[in-house]
Amino acid sequence: MRDDIFAKEQRFHDEWASTIDVEGIQVRDYFEACTAPENRFILNHLGDIRGKLLLDLGCGAGENSVYFAKKGAKCIAADYSPGMVEVALKLAEMNEVKIQGRTMNAIALDCPDNTFDIIYASNLLHHIPNPRAAIREMHRVLKPGGKACFWDPLRHNPVINVYRRIATKVRTEDETPLDINIVDFVRSHFSKTTYDTFWLATLWIFLRFYLIEKIDPNKERYWKKIIIEHQRLAPEYQRLEKFDVLLKKLPLTKRFAWNIAVVATK
Repeated sequence: MRDDIFAKEQRFHDEWASTIDVEGIQVRDYFEACTAPENRFILNHLGDIRGKLLLDLGCGAGENSVYFAKKGAKCIAADYSPGMVEVALKLAEMNEVKIQGRTMNAIALDCPDNTFDIIYASNLLHHIPNPRAAIREMHRVLKPGGKACFWDPLRHNPVINVYRRIATKVRTEDETPLDINIVDFVRSHFSKTTYDTFWLATLWIFLRFYLIEKIDPNKERYWKKIIIEHQRLAPEYQRLEKFDVLLKKLPLTKRFAWNIAVVATK
C-alpha cells in the first residue's frame, strides 16, 4: 500500500514537473515575500548558512535549493520525483549556481549518518504515509548540532479542509496534513525545537480568490498564487497578519492555522 502511494506521488509530480515554466520562477519571492511567512520564520532561525552542507528534501522545482545556494550553502536537491530534480537543476543553471541533484525517498535516505549541517523540507511531510519516519531519517543524517527545518499544512482548519475537498486536481488523493502534535514527536528526538503557525485571518485571501475573484482552485494553485502575486496582495496581507499575531495568543488557536513551520536542532 505504501509503495502504491509513493508511486502515485511520483507520477503526479513528474507530470507537474513537465508543465513548469522555469523562466517564470522568481526564487527570492519564495523566501522574502510577505506572503512567505513560513520561510521567513525559518530563515530567522537558521542564521549564516555559508559553506553549510544542506539537503533540500522534497526539492520540488528547486526554488529552495537555488535560494540557499545563492546564500552560500552547498546544496543537494533531492526528490522522489526525477522530473522535479531535473527542473531544479535547470533552475540552478538559469540562476548561475551549482547544486547537486539526487532522487531519494525521504523515509529511507541514501546518506550516511551525521552528513548534513541543515535539512530543509517544504510541503513534504504531508505527502508521506509515515511523516515520523522521515523525521527520524532527518535526525539520523544530520550532524550533531545540525538543524532540521520543515513547513507543512495542518489538518485542523475547516476553511482549508473545504478547499482541499474542492481542489482535487492540483493535489494528490493520499495527502495527509499534519496534526499539530507532530511538534511533540520532534521534541522527543531533537535537543531544541521551535515552531510557529501561519495563516489564520490571512486565510481571507484564499476566500477572496474563490468567492470574489472566482479563481478556479483546480486550475490555479492558490499556494503558488500567493507568492507570484505577493506585491498585489501585500497591503491586505499585512493588515490581516496583525490580527494573526493577536489570534495566536489565544489558547488552542495556533492549531487552526493553515501551515506550521518547525526548526529543530540535533
